[in-house]
Amino acid sequence: MQREQIVFVGTSDLSGHFRGKSFPAADLPSRLQRGVGLAPTNLFISAFGPIQMTPFGTTGEVFLIPDAETRVFVPFDAGSPEYFFLGDIRTSEGAPWNFCPRHLARRALGQLEAQAGVRLLATFEQEFTYSGVVGDEWQPYELAAYRRQGVFGEVLLASLRQVGVIPDSFLAEFGPRQYEVTTAPALGVRAADDAVITRELARAVAFRFGHRVSLGPIPASNGTGNGTHIHWSFLDAANKPVLYDPRRPWQLSEAGSQFVAGIQFHLPALCAVTTPSVASYFRLRPNRWAPVRADVGPLDRGAAIRISPLSGNDPADRARQFNVEFRVADATASPYLALAVLVHAGLDGIRRRLDIETDSPPSLPTSLSQALTLLEASESAADWLGEEFLGAYLQFKRAEIAGLQDLDEDEICRRYATAY
Repeated sequence: MQREQIVFVGTSDLSGHFRGKSFPAADLPSRLQRGVGLAPTNLFISAFGPIQMTPFGTTGEVFLIPDAETRVFVPFDAGSPEYFFLGDIRTSEGAPWNFCPRHLARRALGQLEAQAGVRLLATFEQEFTYSGVVGDEWQPYELAAYRRQGVFGEVLLASLRQVGVIPDSFLAEFGPRQYEVTTAPALGVRAADDAVITRELARAVAFRFGHRVSLGPIPASNGTGNGTHIHWSFLDAANKPVLYDPRRPWQLSEAGSQFVAGIQFHLPALCAVTTPSVASYFRLRPNRWAPVRADVGPLDRGAAIRISPLSGNDPADRARQFNVEFRVADATASPYLALAVLVHAGLDGIRRRLDIETDSPPSLPTSLSQALTLLEASESAADWLGEEFLGAYLQFKRAEIAGLQDLDEDEICRRYATAY
């Protein structure tokens, strides 16, 4: 039986799904130049599959161009290898398309470097549930819970390392069948690329074992949530860490403090992009170790923005370790869009020299509908994302809400858990 190798190119779209097209691997050299054609409406496929709204209808053509530096090729013992690229969406003239999530992230990061003189070093910490564990016994952080996943974690970490995503940790988390994988930080848009690759390889490895992972925000309304925490720091042009300043409050440099203050100031509106599903807000409730206010604090896993801990006493090593954790995100968000809005909000804090609010931080929205209203009212969001993109995004997410309005919370959780 003859076979011909096929390669996939995709992007993390408005719903946070990795979607695209495949083609014969023999055509890769030409596809790296011209890509594959897409209907603009492809970006507006809903979280659950149907197209619920689109500003483009059946018209138009854009091109998804594989980025050669994002090649993922992982052979498995049986069946086809995992072979894909991440890509940029361009117009027929070759210009970046204004709706391309990867372009929006790259543009925000470019502005940060041009205006603040720093580059973002970041990583995404991702929680998920794995169906390959026998039973639903609750064994938070126990060796037994780790043991029960078998070799899934080992194969996942080996797959990540093979494609240049450096594993940092793999552990049994708090909830039944819940695990967490973290990877080493990467510069700029590559951090979001690594998050997409990690999600897809987790799914790929589970599939090879006859199981699946779910990165849905929460499996049941009274369950344990799956967060996607974004850790970040700054490097200057010489690759020197510049977020850490031991002489200042919380050891944050002046620019770092202003960046955090900008995220804090805009955070209620940012939730519409970083926690962009109906089920996301079932996780963001009191007493769930998830944020409910736009608060900032050191060593506090209930805070929206956590100043991460340091170990050791070597100043240079402490500066390299130092990072800030953004905890109001989950895997229904495109990593590119989440990174874009965080960078824009932080840069606004630097421009305006904002101070962190410690006495009465604002509450986070309690529903996606409320978050979308705040995003729409933001005077900055249209500048950050583009007026046309923002309007379409708001319509897209409101259509998602409308499609779920007659369902109870547990059924909504189930649908997201299945879709993600």
